[in-house]
Amino acid sequence: MSGTESPAARLQALFEGHRLTPTQRRIAHSMVRRAADVPFLSSVELAELAGVSQPSVTRFAVALGFDGYPALRRYLREVAPAEPAPDTRSSNEYQQAVEAEIENLRHLAEVLADPEPVRRAGRVLADSRPLPVLGLRAAAAQAHGFAYFAAKVHPDVRLLNEGGTMLLDRIDAAVRAGASALLCFALPRHPREVLDALVHAKESGLTVVTVADSAFAPVAKVSDLLLPAAVGTALVFDTACAPMLLGRVLLEAMCDDLPDAQARLEEFDTRAAARGLFVE
Repeated sequence: MSGTESPAARLQALFEGHRLTPTQRRIAHSMVRRAADVPFLSSVELAELAGVSQPSVTRFAVALGFDGYPALRRYLREVAPAEPAPDTRSSNEYQQAVEAEIENLRHLAEVLADPEPVRRAGRVLADSRPLPVLGLRAAAAQAHGFAYFAAKVHPDVRLLNEGGTMLLDRIDAAVRAGASALLCFALPRHPREVLDALVHAKESGLTVVTVADSAFAPVAKVSDLLLPAAVGTALVFDTACAPMLLGRVLLEAMCDDLPDAQARLEEFDTRAAARGLFVE
């Protein structure tokens, strides 16, 4: 592990390559979210944080190759020392929610230090004609926002933001029309219907690119390329600033592989000015 990486990035690297159960992925996700505190948490405290049993934490440590949780905690203290967490005691709950989102964005910036996964995803999406974009329930807004802007530079974007019996039909129609990839936004709580749709997409030959809240999200096992961006959980309803920004970054990467993207944007601006579409 590199000393220049954040505690969250070092934890992420520790978990990569291990086949984890759903319960263990939940523990891993909780550890990444509280990376600065984890080296100082007991197994009981970590279990409470993740909402699992204390024996599950022990089995998780063994699955990573340690004799038990104390050995894992010693390893984290010695090899991946945590940075001091900011003091938020004087902040109110709203400020703390904003600070948590800022931390999510910092973590995203660290992940993007290696731009190749996003660039690869951008190439895959740019090559797909048409390009289906899937997002249900909490992720519908992310999918809609991506599809709105993508349609300005991509010749055929198909938004899939409603579930039901026709969802698989629409994926089939995209495949028949020549689609080679599908972009999915997957956020908590993860609808079973999204998982089923991605399984169907892969069986139909599509490359699945997913923006998810965690590398350990349920959709990870049915995604060819997964780009993680954490959601905020400090308020009653989750906040998704990092997934939204990652979607825009992915749009940028896709534009880089669409040779006529700039011409399409200029054409839209010309038409918009002629129609008086915007007030400025």
